[in-house]
Amino acid sequence: MKQIILGILVMSFGTTFSQVETKKDSTVNELKEVTIENKKETFKYKNGNIKIDVANSVFKAIPNTLDLLAKLPKIQISPDKESISIIGKGNPLLYIDNQRVDMNYLNTLSVDDIKTIEIINNPSSKYEADGRAVILITRKLSRKEGFQTILSETASFKKEFNNYAGINSFLKLKDTEVKANFNYNALQPWESNGSNYEIPSQNIVSGYRVAGVTKRNNYVFGGGMFHTIDENNSLSFSLNGNLKSDDFDFNTNTNNQDNTTQTNLHTIGKTIGDRNYVNSFFNYNKKINESANLFAGLQYSNYNTDSVIRSSNNYDETIYEPFQMMDQDFKVDVFSGRLDFDKKFANEMKWEIGAIHSSANADTNLKIENFEQNTVSASTYNLKEKNTSAYIQLSGTFAKTSWLLGVRAENTNIEGKYATETMASIKKDYTNFFPKLQVDIPIDSTKTISFNYAKTISRPDFSSTSNGETYINPYFVFSSNINLNPALSNEFSVNFQYHDKSVKLGYFNNKNVMNYGFQYNEQENILIYRPENFDKETGYNLEFTLPFTHKIWSSTNVFFVIVNKIEDASALVGNAKPYLYYYSNQTFAFKKEWSLWASGFGLTQRNEGVFKRNAFFMMNIGVSKTYKNLSCTLSFNDIFNGSTFTENFKVNNVQSSAVFFGDNRECSIALRYTFGKLKDSVYKEKEVNENSDRIK
Repeated sequence: MKQIILGILVMSFGTTFSQVETKKDSTVNELKEVTIENKKETFKYKNGNIKIDVANSVFKAIPNTLDLLAKLPKIQISPDKESISIIGKGNPLLYIDNQRVDMNYLNTLSVDDIKTIEIINNPSSKYEADGRAVILITRKLSRKEGFQTILSETASFKKEFNNYAGINSFLKLKDTEVKANFNYNALQPWESNGSNYEIPSQNIVSGYRVAGVTKRNNYVFGGGMFHTIDENNSLSFSLNGNLKSDDFDFNTNTNNQDNTTQTNLHTIGKTIGDRNYVNSFFNYNKKINESANLFAGLQYSNYNTDSVIRSSNNYDETIYEPFQMMDQDFKVDVFSGRLDFDKKFANEMKWEIGAIHSSANADTNLKIENFEQNTVSASTYNLKEKNTSAYIQLSGTFAKTSWLLGVRAENTNIEGKYATETMASIKKDYTNFFPKLQVDIPIDSTKTISFNYAKTISRPDFSSTSNGETYINPYFVFSSNINLNPALSNEFSVNFQYHDKSVKLGYFNNKNVMNYGFQYNEQENILIYRPENFDKETGYNLEFTLPFTHKIWSSTNVFFVIVNKIEDASALVGNAKPYLYYYSNQTFAFKKEWSLWASGFGLTQRNEGVFKRNAFFMMNIGVSKTYKNLSCTLSFNDIFNGSTFTENFKVNNVQSSAVFFGDNRECSIALRYTFGKLKDSVYKEKEVNENSDRIK
């Protein structure tokens, strides 16, 4: 994909000091207390990375973590909220307190637990090779002993009413700290998409539009314990879960022309299902001496979905007759263990080594009963995957120049097999090496030039390589792809930092890049829309980060100029043209804890070789007031209703024009009440599972 992006960001802080004056001959006997009031800056910038202070900003009032991330610079959440990407970087690694997690885990995390979010553009070899960037979320660290509870309530008005209610508690007694949270969300998300497509070789011209509302009961829970054994040893345990119960009514309008036969079709249906996710950690930290540390950890994750879809068709305004009943179960279990060791030497050089092993087992059971054709099909597919990796990394300083050199080796073994087969359908065993180099050269105290090179891999999530299907109508089906392969990437960048402003130029190339494409099944007369490996993607990007502060006004601006090009032998490849990404956040901090903000981001039209995508712009405004332990926030999101996304492409002789509609226009009222006190506490964990972001 060939890219050019322009991005912009803006925010700041100020510090207020109180001046004490004494009379000329007066004597000061005792200084009892000095108070320094500090308005913390919301955004910080270093070597192309951006760090956001959530706990002390207006972002803390957003009701859930995904909506919070969607309002940050460069981060894009997909319309179905199933994936996350960073402009110019693709899908990032997700970390919480240096622990790797996935999208499901983010849905279990309370915003009240978040201290900061950092967007790391050039992660070191210690991070897994599965990502060109990292989103690092740091939770609040309690420093006081005692008890504290936060109650939260958010009323959200979109197309339908949504309500978020939660409680978050902390307890610290001596060397042990306990955390717990529970949220109940009564949600009614609306979703819609459509596609007009042509298959000239079959004389088929067709189009559909599907829409529906889900009634969802969502239970989010979490708990954890951190215990300090002595000054050199500590252990922690945590358990988090996200349970969803869905009742989804949908309807689809289809206009299909096959040769000279014209059909107008209306499909109605209902999906009833559950999606449950549970994750647990057990971690042990040991301080060997003043310069050496050891970490050992175990992690277990489980994701389980069970759904039944029933639908009926009405052909040419006649009567509704049963079309299909689909029963689909998907379950994946992942167990991981890791060991990390680091040591600092007298010359300030740091040596880091580590090893990780993970084992995943995914099962898909699919049964489809077609009433129109009087057929029943059933399949059971099992996927087993083992990943073993090790890394070594050296870093240090020479003549004021900081450097980092690392390499990571990863072996992957995959076997996929249908229950009715004697031989495996998928059998893969491969090893990759991922070097990493970073050099930071200070010009003076205000200017630094950084050079970076990294090789990375992007693996498909487990549900994409399962055996799942979802029918939109009798002619069109969304499908997974058991043959999907990972993509490999090489990236080079140079960044110039001047105070808090920066300019970065980057280049990357990907092989086997993953995008959605088409396969036409002539025997069944059905079009299959599924993830495919495209030949390659190349991209250039130029990024500007331009913060600004003046008195009560804080401004953050990020601009990207991007040129991306995606190519594949099966596709019609057009020209790649430069396009612009822009982000701006303006915050005004008034007296008496009043805050007013406005933010917006958008993309101009994108011509990326195979794909042509539309321009869009979203804008949010809000006001917040804090009074002692109570805070209230009124927000208006996507006020211009700009969340409509189109995509045009031609793959395997299928010409498609697709549209996706987001349910982002919103008015919300959020209340947060805090009571209790804490003192002298620490709470930390570390992610073990390298594949946690694929558990979906």
